Amino acid sequence: MGIKVENVSKRFGSFQAVDGVSLEVKTGSLVALLGPSGSGKSTLLRMIAGLELPDMGKIWLIGEDATYQPVQERHIGFVFQHYALFKHLTIRQNIGFALEIRKIAKNKIQQRVEELLHLVQLGGLGDRYPSQLSGGQRQRIALARALAVQPRVLLLDEPFGALDAKVRKELRNWLRQLHEEVQITTVFVTHDQEEAMEVADEIVVMNQGCVEQVGKPSEIYDNPATPFVMSFLGPVNVLPSNAGFLPSNKLLAEKEQIFLRPHDVLVQLQPVKGAVAARVDRIIYLGWEIRVELVLESEERVNAYLSRERFLQLQLQPNQGVYVQSKKIKIFPDPVLK
Repeated sequence: MGIKVENVSKRFGSFQAVDGVSLEVKTGSLVALLGPSGSGKSTLLRMIAGLELPDMGKIWLIGEDATYQPVQERHIGFVFQHYALFKHLTIRQNIGFALEIRKIAKNKIQQRVEELLHLVQLGGLGDRYPSQLSGGQRQRIALARALAVQPRVLLLDEPFGALDAKVRKELRNWLRQLHEEVQITTVFVTHDQEEAMEVADEIVVMNQGCVEQVGKPSEIYDNPATPFVMSFLGPVNVLPSNAGFLPSNKLLAEKEQIFLRPHDVLVQLQPVKGAVAARVDRIIYLGWEIRVELVLESEERVNAYLSRERFLQLQLQPNQGVYVQSKKIKIFPDPVLK
């Protein structure tokens, strides 16, 4: 097991940042800690790194109890959101800095630095300074520096958070490819659902200091364990029982709600069995898909995502009457009424 966290908690004053979290990260896997701001994901990462000490619980790294182990003895590579590169050092000097501190022979440092420059696809830029590189290039250098000492575990705290959307997308693909090559146990923190789904082998969804669900991206998206997980991993319509989407043989308890993803809403021009009458309120073009905002007879609002092909077939217009039905629904308790 690469990383094992056992019943770990951390409080800052009156704020419970992490509350009894347990999880395991398999050796060589790439795991995302996903959640909103304040969910405890960065605090958990910092405790694994040794930058924060837990109030209770244990942390194991590669089979060793590392709960109170000094940072320098954990063999961790840590990458921050804002790179933390030394501005007065060249790229080569930044990457080799930790090796120089360890008094590694100069020829071995040079060899390792060149290997890493090639690995992060920035060969030939070693003599430049951080200010001469783009944000995406600087983040690659930060990763190269973290890998220089050949850590047992690589930790990344919102590694692409400071970059624009296009660069983030490119670096996601690059990080996934890099991981396939180096196969180092990696944990990264993100609040971006798409990023976690695209990059990680497994996702740990956190909320209010606790783990809500752990699983592969497809498992978490298709079979969310809680209303929070379903709502956080992509858009969702939350409807009462009288919205009309339940099968005729299914009764909803007073404290339950219907959760329906927009891409599971079927829009028809003619009435069919099980369909609900609705009115097209607004049409939003999102490029590769169309979001149609609908108002049901019950006055509940529902979003439907249609492919461009399906939208063109239907030729929908605002105020047009249509019929909608669901491909798949989830039923969860209403957290307000629990």
